[in-house]
Amino acid sequence: MTSSHDARACFEAIRSQFPILREQVYGRDLVFLDSAASAQKPDCVIDAMSHTMRSQYANIHRGLHWMSERTTEAYESVRTRCAAFLNAPDRREIVFTRNSTEAINLVAHSYGALLRPGQAILISELEHHSNLVPWQMLRDRAGLELRIAPIDGNGDIDPEAYEALLADGRVGLVAITHMSNVLGTLTPAKDLARLAHRYGAKILFDGSQSAVHRRIDVQDLDADFFVCTGHKLYGPTGIGLLWARASLLEAMPPFLGGGEMIRSVSFEHASWADIPHKFEAGTPPIVEVVGLGAALAFMESLGATAIAEHEAELVSYARHHLGGEDGVSLIGAPREQGGVLSFLVEGAHPHDLAVLLDRQGIAIRAGQHCAEPLLRRLGLTATARASFGVYTTTGDIDALVAGVRRARRMLV
Repeated sequence: MTSSHDARACFEAIRSQFPILREQVYGRDLVFLDSAASAQKPDCVIDAMSHTMRSQYANIHRGLHWMSERTTEAYESVRTRCAAFLNAPDRREIVFTRNSTEAINLVAHSYGALLRPGQAILISELEHHSNLVPWQMLRDRAGLELRIAPIDGNGDIDPEAYEALLADGRVGLVAITHMSNVLGTLTPAKDLARLAHRYGAKILFDGSQSAVHRRIDVQDLDADFFVCTGHKLYGPTGIGLLWARASLLEAMPPFLGGGEMIRSVSFEHASWADIPHKFEAGTPPIVEVVGLGAALAFMESLGATAIAEHEAELVSYARHHLGGEDGVSLIGAPREQGGVLSFLVEGAHPHDLAVLLDRQGIAIRAGQHCAEPLLRRLGLTATARASFGVYTTTGDIDALVAGVRRARRMLV
């Protein structure tokens, strides 16, 4: 059995696979604590994308020549890997999108077309704008109701209030975060899905944050839809994915029209390709899909359990050391927390704090984190946020604590 010391040494060694972490900022070693916004990329992802562009690039599916067939095989093998990553029962249930935002919009447009006036959509107070605004737009164009499940003072969803919002049976779809990008709250997904289904609703989980921190099993979650995004999974920007049950995808109308998503076309009529291609119009992000495949292979090499344990240790360490600093207040105390920690420093606006930390080579996030309604619910206008990845060490957190001390001396 691997000791905690050995595991820590292993994750410290992982840093060497991320070339950007060898960079300096203002003459100081980079301390990157903004992975929730976008994670850094390991050599294997950079190399896979470069190799594809240098020696194995052509448009896919349509070509009969060797290069097209080779690239198509590489592209479609990533779909298979994505299905395995989510434990999806059918690789046809994986739809490639640009990001989580587009995946949610796809569901809002296409599954939303199956909802009827008078039905409701249920979200929570924890949501990122990407899992709020598409539902507001659907509400306004389709005559639906938008319901909001409240959170308690710790940042956890109130289970009784959640069930009460489902009880009249009018909710057609629950769309809820699997992990908050502000508080790190890991929501009780299986319980939420069980209640949604009890009252006749389908459920979508926004896994933009959770997929990089926890093992995802869509069958065990009993989800109907799950979305995540490549750039938070140590992969490139411009690629995300939607998983949905095949029966739902088959019932949903297309999201975008054009090439690739059709079976046949005349000037009078068009018929649609089989899933998932019905939802993948036009030339896809071929190189980005290859990069996503390399990123998932990288994560698989580390193991989901080891990643979760490493980040749980970081959260505990940060809550103790940063939370124990004079003048520092941690925001939220959820029952289960992923590698995201929001905080305030007495006498220092989060934006000022972020600038002063940046001058020390420490990258954090400051602001509303694309979750303005949640910040308002917490009575705040902004927070500072530190977020962790597989390359984060306790030394990074020590640097943050020391940086906060120095910044506080300057501002208070």
